[in-house]
Amino acid sequence: MIKFLNDYSEGAHPLILQRLAETNLDQQSGYGTDSYSEAARQYIRSAMKRPDADVYFVSGGTQANLLVIAALLKPFESVIAVESGHINTHETGAIEATGHKIEYVLGKEGKLTPELIAPVLVKSPKYHTVKPRMVYISNTTELGTVYSKAELQALSEYCKANDLLLFMDGARLAMALASKFNDLTLEDIASYCDVFYIGGTKNGALLGEAVVLLNPIFKEEFPYHIKQRGALMAKGRLLGIQFETLFQNDLWLELAKHANSLAEEIADCCESLGFKFLTPPQSNQIFPILPANVRTELHKKYDFFDWQPIDDDRCAIRVVTSWATSKADVTSFIQDLCTLQKK
Repeated sequence: MIKFLNDYSEGAHPLILQRLAETNLDQQSGYGTDSYSEAARQYIRSAMKRPDADVYFVSGGTQANLLVIAALLKPFESVIAVESGHINTHETGAIEATGHKIEYVLGKEGKLTPELIAPVLVKSPKYHTVKPRMVYISNTTELGTVYSKAELQALSEYCKANDLLLFMDGARLAMALASKFNDLTLEDIASYCDVFYIGGTKNGALLGEAVVLLNPIFKEEFPYHIKQRGALMAKGRLLGIQFETLFQNDLWLELAKHANSLAEEIADCCESLGFKFLTPPQSNQIFPILPANVRTELHKKYDFFDWQPIDDDRCAIRVVTSWATSKADVTSFIQDLCTLQKK
């Protein structure tokens, strides 16, 4: 079975494994105070031109989301997200379990806009409802689309004007920045967001996300939250080494470009065969709409996610490529798709 189910089916990029092996017996201090973690922080700060940023390494995306939201919000404050947002659909109520309500709205192509947020801010009566305090977005979105600079700037300005924090889930941030539809830089994101993270788990690392905290109000106490919520790893070096390797020579963007380019090949094939998409294909996640018979036959050889029924005969599927996806597997998928469509 050839997997297009997600972008973390494989282990880690060989350079990361090599670096972990090379440094295995090097004695280092724990809890992220090792030299590798510090080097990784400096790489990230340099890439976004923010020497003032605090950078913390945690094990995964759900942990990063839970940690940030729980740390930055008071018990009566809520987080606003798009309905398809990862915290609302795929995290088993982790945010609600910390005591914070998610107020979700129906977005457009997986995105939030100021116009969509505005109605959530209207609360009556005061003190009897939760207080919106944070806006959660992801880039790429859960539907594979990317935010433009104008869209993120508009969100940032709206959040500042309404005393809202802007938090970007960057589990697939590398794919967003490597997209040919992208006009954002890491420096832009650092200037517009209060906090965001850079995903490693879905981009060549064994595990790990780099949480970047920019709002000075929360910096002093944030490490307490990391420890209390079990996110502070004694062998923090394992995360630091991986991000140091990913950011050397921009490996993290190189891997994302590979994933995006192979997804684009599949998307181009789908388009040439006349298939529509649930959302515009812009990254390594694409959502072609296929007839039931084509989807059923493809499932015999390929693993992918049946995302959303469209009508009695058609379903939007999710096809995901990764840093490790082979050209041969993509060619095979395209050939089989063409054959099935011609039947």
